[in-house]
Amino acid sequence: MDKKLATIKNISPFNLLSNDILMEVSQFLQPITYFKQEVLYRQGESKMRGIDIIIKGSYETFFYDGQGNKRSIEIYKSGDCYGGISVLLNRKKSLKTVIVNSQTQTYFLHRKYFKQLCQSHESFFQYFTAEFGKRMLDEEFAHFFKKPEDFNESYIAAEQLYSRKIESLEFREIISCPHNTPAYQTAQIMALAKVSCLFVKNNEQKIIGYVTDITLRDKIIAQQQDASLPISNYIANPTIQINTQAYVYEALLMMFRTQTRYLLIEKEGEYIGFLSRNKLLSEQAQSPLMFIQSVKLANSFSELKKKWESVAPMVYQLLNRGVNAEIVNQVITTIADTITQKIIDKVIENLGQPPAKFVFMVTGSEGRKELTLKTDQDNAIIYEDKANEQRETVRKYFLNFASQISTQLNDVGIVFCSGGFMAQNPEWCHSLSHWKNNYKSWIDDSLPETVIKFSTFFDCRLVYGEISIMDNLRDFLDTELQKPIEKFYVNIAKNALQYEPPLTFFNNIRTKTVGTQEVFDIKKAMTPVVDLVRVYALQNRIFVENTGERMKALKNLEIFSTTQYNDLYQCYYFLMSMRLKNQAKQIIQDKILPNNLINTFNLSKIELATLKEIFKTIANFQSGIKMTFTNNLLG
Repeated sequence: MDKKLATIKNISPFNLLSNDILMEVSQFLQPITYFKQEVLYRQGESKMRGIDIIIKGSYETFFYDGQGNKRSIEIYKSGDCYGGISVLLNRKKSLKTVIVNSQTQTYFLHRKYFKQLCQSHESFFQYFTAEFGKRMLDEEFAHFFKKPEDFNESYIAAEQLYSRKIESLEFREIISCPHNTPAYQTAQIMALAKVSCLFVKNNEQKIIGYVTDITLRDKIIAQQQDASLPISNYIANPTIQINTQAYVYEALLMMFRTQTRYLLIEKEGEYIGFLSRNKLLSEQAQSPLMFIQSVKLANSFSELKKKWESVAPMVYQLLNRGVNAEIVNQVITTIADTITQKIIDKVIENLGQPPAKFVFMVTGSEGRKELTLKTDQDNAIIYEDKANEQRETVRKYFLNFASQISTQLNDVGIVFCSGGFMAQNPEWCHSLSHWKNNYKSWIDDSLPETVIKFSTFFDCRLVYGEISIMDNLRDFLDTELQKPIEKFYVNIAKNALQYEPPLTFFNNIRTKTVGTQEVFDIKKAMTPVVDLVRVYALQNRIFVENTGERMKALKNLEIFSTTQYNDLYQCYYFLMSMRLKNQAKQIIQDKILPNNLINTFNLSKIELATLKEIFKTIANFQSGIKMTFTNNLLG
């Protein structure tokens, strides 16, 4: 008894108690010895029966993050107490995981007696609350103690957003006028019809553009233009249309991507009405599309940065609500596109209008509309060809222009590309004719490095600029791909076979050890699908950018059977969903930069079994490519 008393009277906060109280407490102390590497408590799971007073030896305490890494590590040594904060402030559950470092002797005090001390001695109780307060000043401790929120604040509207088709909506009637109508008369027509958008037709009665209240204000009144001139001088074009069988979310994403405020609704080759962006958004008050609208309204780079940082919780919500990963990819991509467009507008405002028409295009995963939460810049600039005396001025402008855009994107969080595939790289900022030469030389040379460049830049998409330039480049590519270029197809197929699914000979998932984790790279596991589908798209001159859309096009051309399409589609978007969810958890829960490594320890038996089947399916498709393009199953 005297030994226990002599020990605890020098240990905080028992040293705050009188000898009489300590004498009484010592009667309830139970000596316990623990052995090295023994796991005593698990964070948030183990119910604390009381507190441990360490007499000899030590505890290692820590939080596990979602990747199985130890975080906020603390060592409790002789003279320390563990469990007080857990009993008082964590619903009696162990705050951290606790492992015995070496053989350790402790005195155990049951929580009943511990709580009595706290209730009857304010200073004793305040010792633990003060210790907790100090720990909460540490950002990492506070994060893991609070635990990630359940994301009660929702960006998601009802599931109707993803299941409702355009045909179910109420369209607005198309009001139009001839292209030679004086501008002031178009305003009169709009006022009489009480519409804010008037479509303009050519002599063949085809819609060639539209004019809005904003057009009249900004292009005519504000600039004091002649209102008697034909309205064709002021129209916005081209018009964008969507079929009645498309989904509501597709319409909204298309509007944001193309920066149009109005969509013509097409059914069986005829326009039957139109929809405005405001009309659609008013029905989706809490959807991700309203978030995209808020990005469009952002006024500063710091605000854009905060918007980009808010994407991970939204992605986590969407996936947990069962939204298809293909849709989630498009949401992320549209947010990135919108941020890019805002930055380009700001840069043009600072530098002045470009000296030539141009296209700012994105490539790689953004070009395919398949952005994840671990993304970097993949972009380029194409500008129109100019006379010799203007070339130097034009090039100087666009190189400066590209540098400012890349820097601002990096500051927002869409970071520089480590491989240099960015518009600020002089190699990827050129005239249209130079870009045509690039593509032609990559096809003709057909070397491993040129095949990679071609693959990257085949997955290209306009984000800002003149669509006619992109159309011109696509027409050129369409012609080049029809020429006899067997060597090119063989080499690009071989490139698609570089990465193999991570399966061992015995059909187990092949992993590598990173720290204490057994992981596989899910991006590399998905790469064969992207490359495989791209090869078939090239062979059949399919110019849609997205992997899922390419699969659908190949099925429609009967290149893929319905079974092949379903298998490959399900495989790809199962992996994409797993990849996105893992990255969201890394950002939100673990407070680390996202990566593409999946810790197999965190996967359920069902997920592991599904992955094995997916990897077998991908391997079978790769075998098909070998036969089709290299005529050598073993090559």
